[in-house]
Amino acid sequence: MRTEKEMFQLITETAKNDGRVLAVGLNGSRTNNKAPKDLFQDYDIVYVVESVEAFVKDPSWIDQFGSRLIMQTPEDMVLFPPTGNGRFTYLMLFDDGNRIDLTLCPKEQADNWNEGDRLAEILLDKKQILPRLTAAIDQDYWVKPPSQAEFLDCCNEFWWVSTYVVKGLCRNELFYAADHLNEICQKELLRLLSWQVGSEHDYQISVGKNYKYLPNYLMKEEYEAILATMNSSNISAVWSALISLQKQFDHYAQKFAQKNRFDYDQKTALKVMNYTTDFSSSY
Repeated sequence: MRTEKEMFQLITETAKNDGRVLAVGLNGSRTNNKAPKDLFQDYDIVYVVESVEAFVKDPSWIDQFGSRLIMQTPEDMVLFPPTGNGRFTYLMLFDDGNRIDLTLCPKEQADNWNEGDRLAEILLDKKQILPRLTAAIDQDYWVKPPSQAEFLDCCNEFWWVSTYVVKGLCRNELFYAADHLNEICQKELLRLLSWQVGSEHDYQISVGKNYKYLPNYLMKEEYEAILATMNSSNISAVWSALISLQKQFDHYAQKFAQKNRFDYDQKTALKVMNYTTDFSSSY
């Protein structure tokens, strides 16, 4: 596997040797000294170029980065529509395990090449067209304190969608029930927990994309309780997961509301938990 030094040298030398590339920027976890370092970190690269179209017309130029295991070009996709912001991205995983997410940015957008993200560094600027940056910081990704309305919305979404899980289970529709459990109910619990740990650290921490760092801030028993709800292999397992999630959510919601002097509709929570228990006992 090529080393970090080799990869950065390849990325910058490729840009230096191509007159169409005006500047190179880096963003993402490799600019964040708080992010764990491992072999799976992407190289999130931006090439500011004279013309994006010139590169896209002949994609053979990316071959110089190495033999690829797989690649995705979001702007070419139909099933997942692109943003249409004038940029073009190559998501490349190479045979040696390295990955480069390389975005072509037109020179007209040079002033905002990093799209306001403060986790950014300039690697090369041939003509000094990029604005100066402050030291990279992950503050934009810190957990933000919720408002009373946001907290209530989180709670309402959790309890409302819980009833969809019950409906799916009673109909023996495992995919339907598990999807609502995993994609909505669990995520609302994780959102609530991120607020909880954020408040415990004065909202100066990041729990990472998809809550990946959240376990670092949970006690062992809290983490294990969540893990126990991730078995959706059969109807019985989803019933158990739902009942456990509801108990956990209610516990943390009460705790968070009390600390922040927020209103919490526990009356509804209790009614939904009883509704769930009544149906679960029949199936």
